[in-house]
Amino acid sequence: MIGLMTAVLASFTQPEQIGTTPQSMLWMLPLTASIAMVYKATKVRTIKSKPFIKETALLFGSIAVFMATAAVILCAIEWFFNETWSRVMGY
Repeated sequence: MIGLMTAVLASFTQPEQIGTTPQSMLWMLPLTASIAMVYKATKVRTIKSKPFIKETALLFGSIAVFMATAAVILCAIEWFFNETWSRVMGY
């Protein structure tokens, strides 16, 4: 038992390597879910399961849609500047 606990704790000494691929955006989902849950838990007076789950899901969806929209817009801006720069420099 102690050996297993030591191995688990030792795994937190190095950061997780997350690539720069579109699939790495999936790591955003658990983080977004936990942020939405904690935020809603701190903002409501009493936690009732059905309204809490509904509000948390709505917040989760709005954060995820905003992040995806921001990623698409930033990728489009980056593509535009790279294309413009390539034409100016003659690449």
